[in-house]
Amino acid sequence: MGDLLLTCTGSLSRNRTVGLELGRGRKLEEILAGMNQVAEGVRTTHAACQLADDLGVDAPIMQMTRSILDAEIEPAQAGRRLMTRQLTSEHDFSS
Repeated sequence: MGDLLLTCTGSLSRNRTVGLELGRGRKLEEILAGMNQVAEGVRTTHAACQLADDLGVDAPIMQMTRSILDAEIEPAQAGRRLMTRQLTSEHDFSS
């Protein structure tokens, strides 16, 4: 839990830095080229999305994050899509 909190709020977090810079309109390649350490969340996002796809799990936040990383959508647009998406149940009570 501590790692998650630091990733989200810490000024030294590489993943947070990538997210902030993407939000400022910089391209992922440019951001990563200027870093001398790995922001492991970039690769992890793609792997987690692949796993969710393989398992048939809906993961809209991860999918939007991947779309931002792949320059398919702007961060503000991704946020709007997430906030206005059709509500669904988070639990399948049929089993």
